[in-house]
Amino acid sequence: MSMTLEELRDLAAAIRGEVAKAIVGQDDMIDKLLVAMVSEGHVLLEGPPGTAKTFLAQSFATALGLDFGRIQFTPDLLPGDILGSNLFNFQTSQFTLTRGPIFCDLLLADEINRTPPKTQAALLEAMQERRVTLDGETHALPDRFMVIATQNPIENQGVYPLPEAQLDRFLFKLLVPYPAESEEASIVARFGKRQGPPRPAELGVTAVADAAKLSEASAALDQVTVAEEIVQYVVRLVRGTRDHGELSVGASPRAAVLLANAARARAALEGRNYVVPDDVKALAVPALRHRLTLSPAAEIEGRDIEELVTELVESTQAPR
Repeated sequence: MSMTLEELRDLAAAIRGEVAKAIVGQDDMIDKLLVAMVSEGHVLLEGPPGTAKTFLAQSFATALGLDFGRIQFTPDLLPGDILGSNLFNFQTSQFTLTRGPIFCDLLLADEINRTPPKTQAALLEAMQERRVTLDGETHALPDRFMVIATQNPIENQGVYPLPEAQLDRFLFKLLVPYPAESEEASIVARFGKRQGPPRPAELGVTAVADAAKLSEASAALDQVTVAEEIVQYVVRLVRGTRDHGELSVGASPRAAVLLANAARARAALEGRNYVVPDDVKALAVPALRHRLTLSPAAEIEGRDIEELVTELVESTQAPR
């Protein structure tokens, strides 16, 4: 069962309205999160401390009506701390699964780059297949399972780079900027007199959806047509990253699939049943920036990944 595109657009507007009760500004960020939610993708948020990355994830989960889980990633975190483990029950003489915090609808992986790659790898199967394997037994995660991870770009002490396989499982990498002056004044006026950190529910954020309704929203994407010309455009764009002289690592076929599906979601959220080139262009940078690696020569020249992606989008022929 799916909802109509008009119903989907109304639901997205309701979610935006609820999140806006807690979050000042960041409209584009919220729109990208909605695209990820509808297209069932994961999101990596990168920004300096104090820019409401965690609070945004909490408010988003509250508005969606999803079971929210949080893991604070630290250098001593182990895979079992994420997935759980089978513990021996002496009363029944059997092993019993103790589920880890990953068994939730929306997981906040806070400061994900503070834990070693071995522990980060515990998320790979979950993000790709929405299941985890413990002691040879497979356990399904909720159908709406989504990861929102955060990382701080400033600090370089006690952090680990995310492996390419991990990064490739994120649909978007979104850069969280400092707020504009007027927005920052509004934030201080709203929260400057509070004691302690705010909670979304305390600010009036309520659930306007649930897991079943969100599944209907994702099913609504079947109503959106992706013309063959758009498919070829996405393929040309992604393959162009592999042939680019200033990139040593290009985007994967998974990136092309996720970008096309995200473009369908953007079209649906705007009430259209067809994808246009602007849908792809609007999502190309956040969908590709974390999948590419500059060549040594490009690094020496001070080239920027986002500039390269923007140039590639402008130079790749789009269907008319």
